[in-house]
Amino acid sequence: MLFGKRRDRPHESPLQLPDIALDGGWWAFARARHERTGLWPLLLHGLSEREPDRPWLTGELHPGRSGGTPSDHDPEALLARWWAAGEPEPEEDEEGLLDIVAPFLNGWPGRADAGVPRADPDELGGAEFRSLLAADWIHGSRPGLVPAGRGADVPTVLGWAGPTNHDSDISRVSAVLRDWEDRFGTRLIGLGFDTMYLSVAAPPVERDHALRVAAEHFALAPDNITQGTGSLAEYAGDLMESTRWSFWWD
Repeated sequence: MLFGKRRDRPHESPLQLPDIALDGGWWAFARARHERTGLWPLLLHGLSEREPDRPWLTGELHPGRSGGTPSDHDPEALLARWWAAGEPEPEEDEEGLLDIVAPFLNGWPGRADAGVPRADPDELGGAEFRSLLAADWIHGSRPGLVPAGRGADVPTVLGWAGPTNHDSDISRVSAVLRDWEDRFGTRLIGLGFDTMYLSVAAPPVERDHALRVAAEHFALAPDNITQGTGSLAEYAGDLMESTRWSFWWD
């Protein structure tokens, strides 16, 4: 029984936690049945080895908290606004952020063009789920099922608070995820306390395209770059032909 029984979880949460032993084929099995069940599958993991149940079993999910829906928002406008909020004026650039966001020193560069599909998004989602499940840094991994029409809407349905320090309205994040589903064939395959994992069927394969995609990632999750690679240029190199995108928020 790959859907199994439900484990206990806060009664107000729409999250279902099947009481099963996870295997690498579970996501593909559940995804193939999504149209019938309405349940989107994903791998959940905890905050740390000491706190593997956060936020799934600790009352830290708040459905309805956003007050809006993903369709309320224009993803291009959101990305431009987030970029502007994180871009310093040259005279105020004490931390060298302008070096980080080079070569885009004249403001928001605009959304990247759509990628060219290299795989079926759902087949790739299953493969990347298997890879994610095997990662030795995943703490308290468990399967989750969420009543959502598409993976992009899962964070909003859950009232997930991972990006709260960046933007407290999670429906805005879902709006961008919807856009990435359309342009890059992404599928949401995993969530942590403040981390998110997408499979990517149409990743950038050329440098200039990867830089534009990197700018979108900086707008959504600047910690990926400022506390990660340290520059858009290096980050873009990591994105080229990568079939999994990972995000985290401090």
